[in-house]
Amino acid sequence: MHTTELTKRHWLLILTLTLLTFVLGTSEFVIVGILTDISSSLHITNAKAGTLVSAFAITFAIATPLVMSATSHFPKRKWMLVLIGSFIILNALCVISTTYVMLLALRMMTAIVTGVLISLAMIVASENMPIAKRGLAISFVFGGFTLANVIGVPIGTVIAERYDWNATFLLTTFLGAIAFLASFFILPTMQSPFRSSMRDQFSLLTHPRILMAFFIPSLGFGATYAVYTYLVPILKGMEAPNGSISWILFGYGFISIFSNILAGKIASYNAIGRLRFVFLVQAVVLISLYWTADNFIYGLVNISLMSLMAILLTTSTQLYLIDLAGIYQPKATGLAASLMPVASNVGIAFGSALGGIVYHQGNLMSVTWVGGLIAILASLLTFLSHRLDQKQKQPA
Repeated sequence: MHTTELTKRHWLLILTLTLLTFVLGTSEFVIVGILTDISSSLHITNAKAGTLVSAFAITFAIATPLVMSATSHFPKRKWMLVLIGSFIILNALCVISTTYVMLLALRMMTAIVTGVLISLAMIVASENMPIAKRGLAISFVFGGFTLANVIGVPIGTVIAERYDWNATFLLTTFLGAIAFLASFFILPTMQSPFRSSMRDQFSLLTHPRILMAFFIPSLGFGATYAVYTYLVPILKGMEAPNGSISWILFGYGFISIFSNILAGKIASYNAIGRLRFVFLVQAVVLISLYWTADNFIYGLVNISLMSLMAILLTTSTQLYLIDLAGIYQPKATGLAASLMPVASNVGIAFGSALGGIVYHQGNLMSVTWVGGLIAILASLLTFLSHRLDQKQKQPA
């Protein structure tokens, strides 16, 4: 890319990929809002319905790197269109699902398609933008997930309440069709990457620098979700007025839009160097909630700052993993692109589980200390990674 500015074609591609992640995010996250409707309709317990969420996350984390490695040589445009078509079919089948087993199988297959599409969207955004604008482009693509939480999930939940949960999947099927049309006309035809073996691909995961980079976003997301998972009981402990919690959660999601914008700014220059201090600020914000929650207004301000810090790491770590793969195993950039989404799911599971252990064995507000300490660990790991980068740049 010789140009340093984003053209109209660049922006159309960015908006198309953002639309795609919005659709994928809505399909993934909306299940939480309709779980009770599903459990009632299929005559299963809420706990059993909850496995639809955990099975999706586990399948996503395990299958995404495997499929990305096996299909690394596929032409990206054709492969993405096939996957979006598969997404439409799977969501359409969810509309007519009548049993738990059928719905579970469909959601697990959707998880595979979702994980691979997200990874490909990140690669396309990275490879088709001017170097100086990659951070901005990827922050927009990640922004699709934020919009899914703020707009897509509430709409899907309202549809389920007014009609039934099957109608929500009718919505995601329709959105998938729109994403397919946009992608068909906008996605560029890219040169097919060279074929590489699964062994070449997974050799990337044996490199200490890649593993270190993987655990940076894992810890970053873990820090947030150690607290965010239990935000509703925290708000109730703050004596939030009746009916206000849903609006507070909406506000949390809305503020995260600005977090996504800032993520692009951080990624524009010396991203890992900046993240070292971002995690330290995040630690202060999370731990501060231990005291500010005693006052409703101060607590809300603190929670707003928590939302602002929540996803500042996404764009930087996504690009960092791709760039490191370019250095240590150029044949595995596709696998590298899948690691950030996987790391986020690992972090979410780890953070919420650790927060849950502390919550059930002690004071609820102790989860803020857990989140803060995890953020400090993320900062230390980022400091180490940045120092190794600097040493590598120094002449021998």
